[in-house]
Amino acid sequence: MYGYVGKVLRINLTDGKISTEALKEDIAKKFIGARGLGVKYFMDEVDPKVDPLSPENKLVIATGPVTAAPMPTSGRYMVVTKSPLTGTIAISNSGGKWGVKFKNCGYDMAIIEGKADKPVYLYIEDDKIEIKDATPYWGMVSSETDAKLKEAHPGSNVLCIAPAGEKLSPIAAIMNDVDRAAGRGGVGAVQGSKNLKAIVVKGSGSVELPDKEKASAVNKEKVNILKNDPVAGDGLPTYGTAILVNIINENGVHPVKNFQESYTPKADDISGEAMTANCLVRKNPCHRCPIACGRWVKLKDGTECGGPEYETLWSFGSDCDIYDLDAVNEANMLCNEYGLDTISAGATLAAAMELYEKGYIKDEEIAADGLSLKWGDVDAMVKWTEKMGKREGFGDKLALGSYRLCESYGEDAIQYSMTVKKQELPAYDPRGVQGHGITYAVNNRGGCHIKGYMISPEILGVPEKLDRFALEGKPAYAKVFHDLTAVIDSMGMCIFTTFGLGAPDYADIYNAVCGDTYTAESILEAGDRIWTLEKIFNLRAGIDKSQDTLPKRLLEDPIPGGPSEGHVHKLDVLLPEYYAVRGWDENSIPTEATLKKLGLEEYNEILEQFR
Repeated sequence: MYGYVGKVLRINLTDGKISTEALKEDIAKKFIGARGLGVKYFMDEVDPKVDPLSPENKLVIATGPVTAAPMPTSGRYMVVTKSPLTGTIAISNSGGKWGVKFKNCGYDMAIIEGKADKPVYLYIEDDKIEIKDATPYWGMVSSETDAKLKEAHPGSNVLCIAPAGEKLSPIAAIMNDVDRAAGRGGVGAVQGSKNLKAIVVKGSGSVELPDKEKASAVNKEKVNILKNDPVAGDGLPTYGTAILVNIINENGVHPVKNFQESYTPKADDISGEAMTANCLVRKNPCHRCPIACGRWVKLKDGTECGGPEYETLWSFGSDCDIYDLDAVNEANMLCNEYGLDTISAGATLAAAMELYEKGYIKDEEIAADGLSLKWGDVDAMVKWTEKMGKREGFGDKLALGSYRLCESYGEDAIQYSMTVKKQELPAYDPRGVQGHGITYAVNNRGGCHIKGYMISPEILGVPEKLDRFALEGKPAYAKVFHDLTAVIDSMGMCIFTTFGLGAPDYADIYNAVCGDTYTAESILEAGDRIWTLEKIFNLRAGIDKSQDTLPKRLLEDPIPGGPSEGHVHKLDVLLPEYYAVRGWDENSIPTEATLKKLGLEEYNEILEQFR
């Protein structure tokens, strides 16, 4: 199999059994790889009703056919499991270099089962696989774990969890290469529930190609397209994703104080321009990435570390009414060290600040911590972040995420959790970007911007400029973005390539790596198949149409000021049309005809109970 290694690694931590099996070639071709392949294997092996933190849940770590191939941004891998935060399918993506090194060991995917009776880590060096004692590393933060395991295994790359994952926070991330995160959905808690501290890899293999000269020509062509694109070739390389701070704020969709407002005159203080001028050390690119949006920054004490993305600058910045770049950098560093999803962590703190403002959280509840929950308290924000990571004091409650935090103060308080399917929304107010709002509401993994980035056409004008307040045609556009993103995730590439590339380009790349004959149309159909399979898992897990919604504030309260003043999100108009263009019925159930078209007929009988 070109592109694919053709081998799956299976590790049962309960009995210590390690085995390998041939990759199911027909499944790989049908679901592409990484995300799609992982979801298919997971669907076929795990009961959707499983307790996410039980030994019966599995952790699938999968690469794509393009991972480690000589193509742009070919460093991605995917974590697939059941989310302890949402109860949905968890599909969490990360870059860096670890995924490449894992695939170079000779595996497309690892399926981790059961639970070890004490902390362990996996050491994988080609066909040498060992389950080793991790007791000495348990409790270490990410950077220390990385350093100590590399010292024990020179030349290796490390994926690990940190204290938040060990202590089963449902907003815990899996970290790799120190500052890269599979962040969303609490996948770090699933790894922690298995007593699996780390996976250390050292591989010597490579990806076999059908025609190296053709692959080289395709790579050169696509890299040139990206380098000549104004976003992928200029904006992101120059300022990182933080370039969005001012752009999004100037459109009045940059949420402030837990989405109470959507514009601030102070945004420039935490912008990409400010980061570049004041604390940037260097770019920090992932494997074979011509975009190089990653940042490496210097903290005010001189420490150098991975810098924050746009969403992190927002969640610990404007969402908490804080405009101190040094403090946001430090909070980002703490999230990386303790293994927290930065979006959920910052947004949960913002929800807590609003709960305090409105009198739900009383002074006596946080008195023992000696910290404020007032808007704009810079020192408290940083210290609360550390307490979340350690699960200390009131930080233990914050570490549950904003939905569970708000729920603990009564049903009326849930409205202050800015979540979809219990996962915190990212840094774009959907009241001012109607298409982006529909992608939030229907997202299979809950509140998420990255699996259907309608900000591209509605704000950035890529591939064309759409009226962000208009409703017509938005559901169909959102479906294309959902399907294409599923393809890119499954190939093992970065979605930022969509600023220059389209479906025909991804078909070209897949065919050059795998020797196949995908077209733009058939590769988008594969994305539709993957998205629909995730939907089927969620339906079986009990996630129904009622959860395809947005927080009450975004549906009922108009934006109070700024360039998007007066708007609410019109989900009631868009949702039925989205179901229709998907080929789902009015209750969001894929129809028999849709399943047949996508080659998913085997699930028709299962879905009859929901129709």
